[in-house]
Amino acid sequence: MRWALSLVAQDAATRMPAKNDQDETRLIRAGLSRDRKVKTVGPAIQKGSTVLLPDAASLYADAGQITYGRQGLSAQFALQAAIEELEHATFATLYPSGLAALTGTLLAVLKAGDEVMVTDTIYKPTRQFCDRVLKRFGVTTNYFDPRQSPDALIDAMPAATALILLESPGSLSFEMQDVAQIAALAKQRGVLTVADNTWGAGYLFRPLDHGVDISVQALTKYVAGHSDIFMGSAAVCDAKLAGALKDGVDNLGWAVAGDEAYQVLRGLRTLATRLERQGESGLVVANWLGDHPEVVEVYHPALPGAPGHDLWKRDFTGACGLFAFSLTAGPVSAVNAFLDELRLFGLGFSWGGFESLAISCDAQLKVRKFHPNYGGPLIRLHIGLEDPKDLISDLERALGVYKTCRT
Repeated sequence: MRWALSLVAQDAATRMPAKNDQDETRLIRAGLSRDRKVKTVGPAIQKGSTVLLPDAASLYADAGQITYGRQGLSAQFALQAAIEELEHATFATLYPSGLAALTGTLLAVLKAGDEVMVTDTIYKPTRQFCDRVLKRFGVTTNYFDPRQSPDALIDAMPAATALILLESPGSLSFEMQDVAQIAALAKQRGVLTVADNTWGAGYLFRPLDHGVDISVQALTKYVAGHSDIFMGSAAVCDAKLAGALKDGVDNLGWAVAGDEAYQVLRGLRTLATRLERQGESGLVVANWLGDHPEVVEVYHPALPGAPGHDLWKRDFTGACGLFAFSLTAGPVSAVNAFLDELRLFGLGFSWGGFESLAISCDAQLKVRKFHPNYGGPLIRLHIGLEDPKDLISDLERALGVYKTCRT
C-alpha cells in the first residue's frame, strides 16, 4: 500500500502541457515524464509535500492511502522496511531524531494518570522529557535502580504503572538489566515495556525477540554511522501498538526527509561491518585500560568479570565501541587536562560514528537518584575506526598528564 498510491499519483502528475497553454503554464508542467526509472541499488528519493491523486473520488476514498508527503515516500518506506527487517518487527515508524523517537513513543501510548518506571541510567534528554513534559500532562515518573532484580522492580511498581522504560546497557555507566525477565513479568501485569536499544543498534541485541513491546533507537548513532544525520525509529510486532505509533506520528506531525532516509539506509548497509570492527577495537582498548595504574575500573559489559557480563553474554551477539572507565581520584582540573591532551579522541557528546570520542561524565551523574561509587572521575569513550594501537598511545600520553596534574 505504501508504494501503490505513490505510483498512481505519479501517473496523475505526468500530464504533459498542451500546445496552446501559455508559457507560464507550460513552465509549471515542463520536465514531467512517463519514462520508467532504471533500477538502482538504492531507492528513489522523492521530494514532495503535495501528493497528486488520480481522480476526485480518491480524495477521501481511503483513510490509509498516502495523501501528503509527510506520511512518507519511496526512500522513507524503504528505510522503514529495512528497520523492520533489522529489528525483527512487523511495523516501524521514523522520527526526526532519536529523542523524538522516545518522546513520540511515550506520548503515543501514555495518558494522564499513568505512572512510568524508568531506569535511573536513562539517556539524560529522555529524563528531562519525563520530568519537564510528562509531569505537566499528569504522568508520574518513578526512577528505579538498574542493579535491582526484576522481581524487586515489579514488586515496587505503583498500581497505576502503565510502562517500564529500559536501557541496557545504561547510559554513561553501562549497568545491565535482565530485559527478558522484566518484560515477561511486566506482561503478566499488563504493563508495557519500551527499550532504548541504541547501544545494541537493533543488530547486537533485538529487544522484540526478548519479549519487549517497543524497541526504540537513535538511528543517528550506529545505523547512520557518520555523525551527520538525525533520525530515530520505534519498532513493534503488536498490531494495536503499531496503530498507536502511527497515529502518534500523524497527530504530532513528525516527518523525515527523503534525502536523510536514503543516507540512513546507506549507513545501515555497512552496520554489521562497522560494529564488528569497532566492537573488537573497543575491547582491545578496554583491556589495556583495565591494566593501567591510573584506572580504577572499566565498565564494559563484554569484558569477562565486568558487572553484567553474564547478561550480555546470554543476550547479545557482540559489542559496540562505547564504554566507560573510572580514573583514580583527582580534581576536575586534572580530568580536563587529560581530555585536552587527547589528540585522536574528539570531545563530543554523541557517538556511533566512524570517529573516536571522549567525555567526562560526573556532571551528568548528579541528576540521578542512585549514586554508585565509581572510585574516581568517570570517563566515557567511543572507539571509532582508527587503529586501536594509535588510540592506546593517545590514551597513554593523556593518562600520564592526568597523573601529573592530580598529584
